[in-house]
Amino acid sequence: MNRAVLFDTETTGLDPAQGDRMIEIAGIELMGDLPTGRVLHLLIHPERDIPPEASKVHGMTLADLEGKPRFAEVAQQIIDFFEDSPLIAHNAKFDFRFLDAEFERAGLPKLDWSRMIDTWEMAKERFPGMPNSLDALCRRFEIDLSARTTHNALLDCKLLAEVYVELTGGRQRGLGLADDAGQNAMPVVSYTARGPRTPRPLTPSAADLEAHAAFVAKLKDAVWLSE
Repeated sequence: MNRAVLFDTETTGLDPAQGDRMIEIAGIELMGDLPTGRVLHLLIHPERDIPPEASKVHGMTLADLEGKPRFAEVAQQIIDFFEDSPLIAHNAKFDFRFLDAEFERAGLPKLDWSRMIDTWEMAKERFPGMPNSLDALCRRFEIDLSARTTHNALLDCKLLAEVYVELTGGRQRGLGLADDAGQNAMPVVSYTARGPRTPRPLTPSAADLEAHAAFVAKLKDAVWLSE
């Protein structure tokens, strides 16, 4: 069964080339595209300040990270969890750039970008011209967003795991959620095999239709506009 790692990061800003650093990373192991319950979750001291605008996004300040390890202290733990598996993330280039900057700073090899699977790119291909943020995809696939009051790497991984299943064809979701015992326990969605999945119709909102129309209008000789 194929193994992959789905992961997410939180940072002090948007650009590692300008000195922004990673403050959180979470990953979940997938086997055959389903979560196994094995989880990585690390808070990391960034060795710099956290701007207020970044704190508004993820809710963390530098005081929350006092006493947490520096990246170099946990880098091997991340490498060991990733193994040589494909790496899945939403807007994955952002996360890869930050990891590469941190690995380089720690004197370690950068990631092989051929391992990248970007769910944002997958969503853009499936839903061209429509909003494809993680929030938008969760709403489109009727995935509960009530716990996502701020960006949180571990919660975002859990949500993205459900989105990823839908983007790759979908499976019949069970209703049970199981907690693993241990420090890194997280809810894991259970799935049941019940034969061929009945396609679920997706009804676009007025905003989705407007965004799609604007996208199509930019295309040359769009087939959607032909009679």
